[in-house]
Amino acid sequence: MLADGRKEFIELWGDMGAHWGVPRSMTELHALLYIVGGPMNTDEIMKQLSISRGNASMTLRTLLDWGIINRTHKLHDRKDYYTAEQDVWKLFATVARARKRRELEPLAARLKSLSLKLNGDATSEGVAHRERLESMLKFIVQFDGLSDQFLSMGGLSLDILSNLIGSGKKTLP
Repeated sequence: MLADGRKEFIELWGDMGAHWGVPRSMTELHALLYIVGGPMNTDEIMKQLSISRGNASMTLRTLLDWGIINRTHKLHDRKDYYTAEQDVWKLFATVARARKRRELEPLAARLKSLSLKLNGDATSEGVAHRERLESMLKFIVQFDGLSDQFLSMGGLSLDILSNLIGSGKKTLP
C-alpha cells in the first residue's frame, strides 16, 4: 500500500513537472527524495526509478544547483547521499526564485530593449507597438516586485493572502 502511494506520488509529480516544462526524470527524482524524507544514495535512486547512472548524476547535479536537494554523507560510508527539502514553503520559494531568474528577468530585459529600439519610430504604428511592449513590461516588473515581497515574507505571506481573498478557511475536496 505504501509503495503504491509512493509510486503514484512520483508519477503525479512527474506529470506536473512535464506540464511545467521540467524534465520528467528531474521531477520524479525530486519526488522520490521528497516522499522518502531521508537520505538516499545514487544506487538506491537508480534502482527505485529504473534510470541510468548518467541520468541520475546529471539530474542530481541540476537539483543541487536549484537548491531543492542537499548532499550529505554517512559516517564510514564514502557514498554521497541526497535529501530533498522537506519544508514545502522553502521548496516553493526556491523553485519560484529560480524560475523568475531564468524566465521573468530575461523577458523583462528583452522587452525593455525592444521598447528602446522603437523609441525613434514616431509613426502611429511604432508608437502603438512601443506602448504595448511598455504595458507588458510594466506588468512584468510589477508582478516581479509583488513576487519578491511575497517570497520574502515566508509562509506567513500565504496565510495573509489566503485570508485577504477569503479562502483561508477552505479545505481541500
